[in-house]
Amino acid sequence: MNYHYPIDPDWSTEQVMDIVQFFNTVEEAYEGEVEKEKVLEYYKKFKNIVPAKDEEKTMFKEFEKHSGYIPYKVVKKAQEAEQSENVTMK
Repeated sequence: MNYHYPIDPDWSTEQVMDIVQFFNTVEEAYEGEVEKEKVLEYYKKFKNIVPAKDEEKTMFKEFEKHSGYIPYKVVKKAQEAEQSENVTMK
């Protein structure tokens, strides 16, 4: 499916790609499963681009509004998962 990604026009191409990859991992968790490490890796890149918690919340809410997927829940589940566990939101 195609989703609306909250993108800042001031970001570089690399930053946009990192943000899209993060949201793609959220989609993967809801549509199947994704490696815990992949979620945490892309979330770390996301946080390097969007360090402010309020901006993160705004972006997460916008993504949820358009996709129905909740990024916060995926990240939290990945953070709490065992070392080699995959994340799925089914």
